[in-house]
Amino acid sequence: MAIALVTGASAGLGEEFAWQLATAGHDVVLVARSRDRLSEVAHLLEGATGRHAEILEADLTTEKGRSAVAARLQADERPVSLLVNNAGFGLGEPFTESTWKREKALLDIHVTAPLRLAHAAIPGMVERGHGAVLSVSSVAAHLANSTYAAHKRWAVDFTQALAGQLEGTGVTATAVLPGLVRTRFHDADTLRHMRDDFPDAVWLDPERVVASALAAVRRGQTVVTPSPGYAVAGAVLRAVPRRLTRGRRSQQRD
Repeated sequence: MAIALVTGASAGLGEEFAWQLATAGHDVVLVARSRDRLSEVAHLLEGATGRHAEILEADLTTEKGRSAVAARLQADERPVSLLVNNAGFGLGEPFTESTWKREKALLDIHVTAPLRLAHAAIPGMVERGHGAVLSVSSVAAHLANSTYAAHKRWAVDFTQALAGQLEGTGVTATAVLPGLVRTRFHDADTLRHMRDDFPDAVWLDPERVVASALAAVRRGQTVVTPSPGYAVAGAVLRAVPRRLTRGRRSQQRD
């Protein structure tokens, strides 16, 4: 049976990825910082779906955490055939006001970790002749207003590069670009204002985002935006000069 590894699996989109994958018959490896929360999610998943849920406590902003997950992805026993790079967070403050420690953690969770984990997973997938890497980007990738947006742009470009290099191997790469999603992501004090700043109509449900992303993986699609409205917005943003997408307010996320 296919095994999927999901980072940031203790809540939000990551938890929803785990549920939809397990419901579809996949065993899952759940990665996050909180062992207690991972154990809770794993227990519920196994009871409801009958699939095995393995937990791996790891902080992907650290080298130790990334190495632990990379080692699991390189394991020959119970190999992983789908890597979901989902873990992430936002700062909600401009680069000029954030600390280096916070910016480094943001870079490591959004860029260093997906790069390291894909590098660990892909050789085995290619050798086996099947597999997929799915990365959660954002419509913020079309903006030029924050380091968060820059990281999410990198995720799209990296996925495009992977897709080209993996062509003909049986392994695919997909990036999903959601907009605003109703998760606990916006519980942070610096991001909570966004719940009031944007109307209900622009918020997406996690179920819809995840279903769209997994359908794109099955099709071998490289980039998917799980909303017609956000797809149109993305097309417009790609067409306008980058200087028009700059803004002082920072770190907006799916």
